[in-house]
Amino acid sequence: MTRVYIALGSNLGLPEQNVALAIEALKKLPKSTFVSCSSLYQSIPMGHVSQDDYVNAVVAINTKLDPLDLLDKTQEIEIAFGREREEEERWGPRTLDLDILLYGHCNMKTERLTLPHYGMTSREFVLYPLDEIAPDLQLPDGRTLKSLLSTLTENGMTVISQA
Repeated sequence: MTRVYIALGSNLGLPEQNVALAIEALKKLPKSTFVSCSSLYQSIPMGHVSQDDYVNAVVAINTKLDPLDLLDKTQEIEIAFGREREEEERWGPRTLDLDILLYGHCNMKTERLTLPHYGMTSREFVLYPLDEIAPDLQLPDGRTLKSLLSTLTENGMTVISQA
């Protein structure tokens, strides 16, 4: 089994409920075992699109699914929540966004998936929840989560629900 970290985000519909139900869906992934979940955080959206704040969290699972099979499963969950990728604006509002952050120490870059996630190291709404469930984490390139956090502020992010 490989330890995987997945970020969740939502700011359309009922974001807290969307994230909570997506966590339940992740607990049911085949060939996988749920490990832990961070608290839910409210965060300011990225980019220049006017939109509501996000609800974010990070989960840890152990899985036997390969990275692309796991991506397929997470995208199926997003679709079940009404996500329509073709019609979305970059960094725009989402009913649900699931991003595979880390898949063990795998480094991979394909048209569909980049591991580690290309933007995770600069996103407070990913790193703070990740730190909550994996404080001693080291990325495949050797950087520690603590060193990355030392370069970021919480940027107005708040805990809205404890794990």
